[in-house]
Amino acid sequence: MVQKDHAADRARRAAGAAARTGFFFGLAFEEIYKRDEPTIPGGIRTFPLVGLAGAMLYLVEPQRTVAFVAGLLALGAWLYAFIGLEQSREGGSGGTLVIPVSNLLVYVLGPIVLLQPPWVAVGVTVSAVLVIGTRERMHGFVRLIPQDEVLTAGKFLILVGIILPLVPDTRLIATAAVTPYHIWFAVVAISGLSYLTYLIQRYLPIKGGALLPALLGGAYSSTATTVVLAKRQREAATRRPELSAGIVAATAIMYPRLAAVVAFFNLPLAVALLPALAFLFIVGAAAAWREWRKIEPGAAEDLAVPAANPLQLTTALIFAALFMAVSLVTGWVEAVFGQTGVFTLAVLVGASDIDPFVLNLAQGGVPNMPLSAVAAAVLIAGSANNLAKAGYAIGFGDPAAAEQPANALAVLALLGFATAAVYIL
Repeated sequence: MVQKDHAADRARRAAGAAARTGFFFGLAFEEIYKRDEPTIPGGIRTFPLVGLAGAMLYLVEPQRTVAFVAGLLALGAWLYAFIGLEQSREGGSGGTLVIPVSNLLVYVLGPIVLLQPPWVAVGVTVSAVLVIGTRERMHGFVRLIPQDEVLTAGKFLILVGIILPLVPDTRLIATAAVTPYHIWFAVVAISGLSYLTYLIQRYLPIKGGALLPALLGGAYSSTATTVVLAKRQREAATRRPELSAGIVAATAIMYPRLAAVVAFFNLPLAVALLPALAFLFIVGAAAAWREWRKIEPGAAEDLAVPAANPLQLTTALIFAALFMAVSLVTGWVEAVFGQTGVFTLAVLVGASDIDPFVLNLAQGGVPNMPLSAVAAAVLIAGSANNLAKAGYAIGFGDPAAAEQPANALAVLALLGFATAAVYIL
């Protein structure tokens, strides 16, 4: 008797929930689709009944769900016949699959109400309402996004969702901590950050009069931004304070970028680095603002830096190979030369891309070094990179015009070396 009462109560609750979700879905469906063509199947009366039918047919025989499947096939056959009839009529709307899919979804909501927590049915219903309710906006969004960007997003999903779970997490060499998973995880992290910055740079409509384009360029690659802006200094044939400010700002934003990348892999190391990186960022931001204030009103040049698509497969493979090489070299240097050798290597890698070196340190590439020494190695690499960028600012730009940003980058480098010494001592 108790079991019968429980089953009856369960059926009542399922019927009420199926009717409510169907009513809400039908309300939105009629608003979007039935204003112009009231004959299409579905709506504020049909959907509650379809949901009730799905729930009750499931309860008839829940073990094998024969009744529910039969009802699903009958509904599908009827919708198929409707689509064929509508397509034979000129101007009919049966060509869209949204109408039959909406009916089938409401039918399936019946068992969902019975088998899942209430929030699942509510979430599915609300999601479906939002999808059909934003039809025009979604179609406009499709027209707005170029096809190459869709393909780029697909490449990123391949990197994250297909390749990353498949690569093994076993050491390639017993003496080195690097694994294929660590390598590709580093590729995904850097590619993801660069891809986000690339999208903002491409689609954020900010022109001259602001430092934000230079900051975004620095988040993508401070070295590339320095080279581009230095070349513009040379082309201008005169000192442009906004270009100098952009070069320094691109390096200033490197410090929050380093903090974010390190924190993604090694939160304790990021916490240890935070005071030094915050100090260097403040100094760099102040130097950039000092240059920016020298601009005459209305004379600021556009600081936007074109960014290449960071998700090319060739680019990912090159970064993976570079990361593996740097990881193996770092492990060997630590084993042979110890902590001093790692610091020396940090200076050498600073002349190029420091991301592979920093990511290797964050992933435990030097297990025998204390946390403070690893933090010092990161600061040394960043400071050496600043010295290299100071040289790029002079070499690619006009020496006289690039004097101010080169001096600022040199000061940041010296301060970085000084803070690294504090960590070591």
